[in-house]
Amino acid sequence: MVNDSRRNVFRMALLGAAAAPFSLRSATAAATCKDGDPQAVTWGRGVEGQRKADLGDGTYRNPIVSGDHPDPTILKDGNDYYMTFSPFEAFPGLIIWHSTDLVNWAPLGPALSKPLGTVWASDLCKHQGRYFIYMPANPGAGWSIYVIWADDIKGPWSDPIDLKIGDCIDPSHVVGEDGKRYLFVNGVRRIGLSDDGLAKDGELQSAYKPWRYPDDWVVENFAPEGPKLLRRGEWFYLIMAVGGTAGPPTGHMVIAARSRSIHGPWEHCPHNPLVRTMSAAEPWWSRGHASLVEGPAGDWWMVYHGYENGFRTLGRQTLLEPIEWTQDGWFRAKGGDLSAPLAKPKGGAASSSGFALSDDFAHNRLGIQWCLHDASPGERARISYEAGGMNIAAKGRSPADSPPVTCLVGDRSYVVEASLELTGDAEGGLLLYYNPVAFVGVGFSPDEMKTYEYAQEQTWMRTSMPTRRVRIRLTNEQNVVTYHYSHDDGKTWILHGLRMEVSGIHHNVFGGFVSLKVGIYSANEGSVVIRDFSYRAIS
Repeated sequence: MVNDSRRNVFRMALLGAAAAPFSLRSATAAATCKDGDPQAVTWGRGVEGQRKADLGDGTYRNPIVSGDHPDPTILKDGNDYYMTFSPFEAFPGLIIWHSTDLVNWAPLGPALSKPLGTVWASDLCKHQGRYFIYMPANPGAGWSIYVIWADDIKGPWSDPIDLKIGDCIDPSHVVGEDGKRYLFVNGVRRIGLSDDGLAKDGELQSAYKPWRYPDDWVVENFAPEGPKLLRRGEWFYLIMAVGGTAGPPTGHMVIAARSRSIHGPWEHCPHNPLVRTMSAAEPWWSRGHASLVEGPAGDWWMVYHGYENGFRTLGRQTLLEPIEWTQDGWFRAKGGDLSAPLAKPKGGAASSSGFALSDDFAHNRLGIQWCLHDASPGERARISYEAGGMNIAAKGRSPADSPPVTCLVGDRSYVVEASLELTGDAEGGLLLYYNPVAFVGVGFSPDEMKTYEYAQEQTWMRTSMPTRRVRIRLTNEQNVVTYHYSHDDGKTWILHGLRMEVSGIHHNVFGGFVSLKVGIYSANEGSVVIRDFSYRAIS
């Protein structure tokens, strides 16, 4: 009797008890009572309380695009600016973002509508009135450089064309002084393109031997990558990254070289490195993969990515730093460690910022809000829309082999809720998902509640719980995750009995270069319908 009693008490502690609805106010208070914390900085607040760079007083605080937006490639097109980022496995991919002031950005939609497997750092450019995106992709048979094109930045974009440039990444387009088109790739190597930019013309050649940092610097590896080309006056400027994109916070950096000819010779910038995280105490780590862009008023800026100190889980985020051209024809960065707000670029028109993540599923938002984690052919066929819901056909047996539909987030702390309906013998749930070997979450089958931590079910927590419809709440507060669930559409909530700490789920542990995303999975047989998805930032 005593042992049974103790077992019941322990079981109730794990499952939780009836709880009052979660207090957003109390969570916000807890998140802001950190005046002595150097990370307790403030941002502007946008839709749903999401942080935004624009502080509303003529200054901004990085990031300009929060969350997992690495390897930015930026295009100035008249008074408009466009950016896209590495999608990796997310599909639809290569979402185009728009701004008119370089600080406030909003998505237009995805440019890549055909699965190509893994897609890394691309280059968005415009030539003779046509837009191009050059990208490295590995659809399963090895890496090659592909291109898509459009006559309107909003699309439609062409199907990908394989340029047959194998075993390369990080392409960058440039027109030489000879009027011909070229791509530079990691290494640093150069190859010619046809006049229409849709085929290679020649073979890869070594183009530049990059500047080397001192051997005693703490970096990941040499890794010369991300070349970006700019022609200004009589000079071509080559901006690139060395030091490795992750690893130690002090590894990644920005260097430059210049030449009067696209064919060289190239001279190292005497001020290298132009950007580098010098200490783990700085707010932004592993800063690199930069492009230069002219601001609305003719001043100049550098766009690159970095990890947020303490929040590698958010992935590499997009940063903006002012630069100035020096009398010797070089340039230098002026932002320092980016710990303080910076003056916004002058002359830009007001621009939209961000977008709501809450979704009533009245419209198809695949490729803007929602992405498929697995970009393999046929995966998109799992998704269909019905009145007020997104239907995900079941696949696999658990989140480990059932790729979820994911939603990228950019806040340090947030609350998400979703209602799930199970049909057939489906199992579905709400996750924080990095990849198939790194995720946490809570799921429901028609008969049981399951708990996932360390990318596997914690079978000791499996609980008999008949379910066909359930509402789940996930609260991520500074990387500590709490779950609630409700079987009466949110009128009453049950606190799940296990909290999880997820700060270690990032690239330096699991590889993959991505971020920890909100995910909905659908496994076993049947389907899961998501309804009434809501999001609210709390810090």
